[in-house]
Amino acid sequence: MRITLPIFDSWLFVHRSDCDPALVPEDAVPVTLPHSWNAIDGHDGHAIHIPTADWSQGDLSGKPMNKYDRGTYWYYRTIQPLTQPLDGGRLYVEIPAASLIATVYVNGVKAAYHEGGFSCFRADITDLVKPQGNNLLAICVSNEYTTNVYPQYADFTFYGGLYRGVNLISVARAHFDLDYYGAPGVMVTPVLMPGGDAVFTIESFVKGTDENDSVQYTLLSPDGSECALTLVTAEDTRTDLLVPKAQTWSPASPALYTLLAQIIRRNEVVDEVSVKCGVRSFSVSPTDGFFLNGDATPLRGVCRHQDRLYKGYAISKEDHEEDARLIKELGANTIRLAHYQHAQDFYDACDRLGLVVWAEIPFITIMAQDPKAHDNCISQMKELIYQNYNHPCICFWGLSNEVLLAGKPSDELVANHRDLEKLVKSLDPTRLTTLAHVSNTPEDSELHDITDVEAWNHYFGWYVGSIEDNAKWLDRYHEKYPDRAFAVSEYGCEGILTFHSSQPEPKDYSEEYQALYHETMARIFAERPFVWGSFLWNMFDFGAAERNEGGVAGRNNKGLMTLDRKLKKDAYYIYKAWWNPEPMVHICGKRYAKRAGETTAIRVYSNLSPVSLYVNGTLHSVQSGDKVFVFSVSLNEGSNTIVASAGAVCDSTVLTRVDVEPEIYVLPAVRARHALKDTWLQDVEGKGDAELDRLLEAKEGFYSVHDSIRTLSQGEQTSALLKEALMVIMRAEPGQPDLTSPRFERLLDLTLLKMLGTDKAENKKLLASLNSRFGEIAKA
Repeated sequence: MRITLPIFDSWLFVHRSDCDPALVPEDAVPVTLPHSWNAIDGHDGHAIHIPTADWSQGDLSGKPMNKYDRGTYWYYRTIQPLTQPLDGGRLYVEIPAASLIATVYVNGVKAAYHEGGFSCFRADITDLVKPQGNNLLAICVSNEYTTNVYPQYADFTFYGGLYRGVNLISVARAHFDLDYYGAPGVMVTPVLMPGGDAVFTIESFVKGTDENDSVQYTLLSPDGSECALTLVTAEDTRTDLLVPKAQTWSPASPALYTLLAQIIRRNEVVDEVSVKCGVRSFSVSPTDGFFLNGDATPLRGVCRHQDRLYKGYAISKEDHEEDARLIKELGANTIRLAHYQHAQDFYDACDRLGLVVWAEIPFITIMAQDPKAHDNCISQMKELIYQNYNHPCICFWGLSNEVLLAGKPSDELVANHRDLEKLVKSLDPTRLTTLAHVSNTPEDSELHDITDVEAWNHYFGWYVGSIEDNAKWLDRYHEKYPDRAFAVSEYGCEGILTFHSSQPEPKDYSEEYQALYHETMARIFAERPFVWGSFLWNMFDFGAAERNEGGVAGRNNKGLMTLDRKLKKDAYYIYKAWWNPEPMVHICGKRYAKRAGETTAIRVYSNLSPVSLYVNGTLHSVQSGDKVFVFSVSLNEGSNTIVASAGAVCDSTVLTRVDVEPEIYVLPAVRARHALKDTWLQDVEGKGDAELDRLLEAKEGFYSVHDSIRTLSQGEQTSALLKEALMVIMRAEPGQPDLTSPRFERLLDLTLLKMLGTDKAENKKLLASLNSRFGEIAKA
């Protein structure tokens, strides 16, 4: 019989690369798995950005661009063979994930090599272990940059380590295959038939069997009772089981069947595997969105990264399950698991909770020039599908994410996507394929014609434009391409709990602007069922070692919750009001506790109506509405108790009226940005359109807002002025954006005129003032 032994303790870690796999170095230190050597520096803000390559040519040869610890290190552990009572047994070591490359040795002999930091792999070590006494297991793990392994570059930390533990697996000679792409050895394909019956097509993959062996399949219903059983020969394991009036899997009722597969030899079970599966049908319409089991089911949910504060990727089963519960509590019915294969524990939780999943590989940001990188894409996609085929939660396989962010369109890029599409359909024709376009992807690109459905990453109202631009773009694109079924795969903005404002604006990083943004976005998607899915970026703050925004280095703070999962931001509650029917009421701005002025706006989110507001024990007013309720309140000097109630639920906070709000509420860079903007607007104060048009003209032999950012960035004077201009136009912080980063390579061929536009009066004045300043700098 199969014996599985997790080995989490008694490991030794060596923080250098020049080690002997047959000998434990003296400087080894004890660690417990799961483990990551980037658990702290992966998001503590101490990363140093070092541009070392020509990103515009797709050259990533300069190794890592961020100096969190990206290296090659060693893990050692003494193991004893597991006793296998059956003759001819095999012993495997299973690595659920090792980031990003791993080599496994037993007693100094190489047993396996694996490229890809997010999928499971195994090694048969039977012939390498001594039957008696201790054996040395050594695993060399590297998260160094290589030209042929994805992800190449992305806006998140690539935490290194053995971060999902290690298992020893002992099996009989006859066993379900453990060698094939880390798969479980059994594939179950339930198909919902007209009338409600379901056919379960089952196939298993066995090794070491003979002609007298058989495989028994027992299908258990969601309540645990037996509903079907059959016996097949080990030589032909494929069969169908019919289940009348099957229970279907859905977010509202995630019914799970259990398949028990057993290899039988001479009336004895020698190996068995148990997998969960579910019955559901799904489709996407360009006009009506996502359908599940025949019912229109708009997918509204979040993206998720797996790292946690001071743990990095090295998180526990309980951590995974907590994340899934928090997302379910929000009321979401879908998750995009960005940007790589997640842990089996998390897919299992999604199965149980009824969360529809978009699963993808880390083909992200840029296509590597090394031809072997495409082989790595193929390998990671095979592992993703083979290892996760049985999960009913997965409805979409994602091919790529924002591959034109730092790369350029090419025939090879399209061909690689066509290869991936063909591969996915050959492995799993039952699910839909998709990909996530970066916002500036050409609308006539061939990339739109490859996958079953598509999606876009848009950040209108944060990096560019206004919140309202999201609705305009969705309606325009749907009208222009009525046959394209599309989702929004990312949208969001940062909310840092220190910053607050009574007049929130884009890139002020305030909790208030993040809430205001998501108020609008939640309603936009609710009113547009043709958008088959919306995936908020992100459920949780996450590590991004290259970043330094909003005064918080090393992290992306777009989460609805903090990196430690301890605090919910106000924006969390607007989605709970929209998506979770459980009665709730929430007062926003509790952390905006000290407020200046005679009156202040009290925002309340609730899925009930009306909402009553009490100030210092007295009923202030009652409002009827839908999700968002705004009360104008006069505060007394000192402390004021605020209570909001709706139905049987209530919420409260205390606000203090002050003469001057704390300086800490405003990011210094925002003050600097406002000062620059005010100065430039004052320079053109009172000038009419004709005068502004004249000021916008380019002068022969001088720089102007008509020149590309690439051109302006090359001179000392123009570069200094450009940085100030981008600080205002992109609402960036001093020194940002870093134009050497592949994230911003696409900006280099734009002009300031194109970026800002002159359709708004204030923008036209800013550009006219800037053009006057550039016009004083002569070209060489």
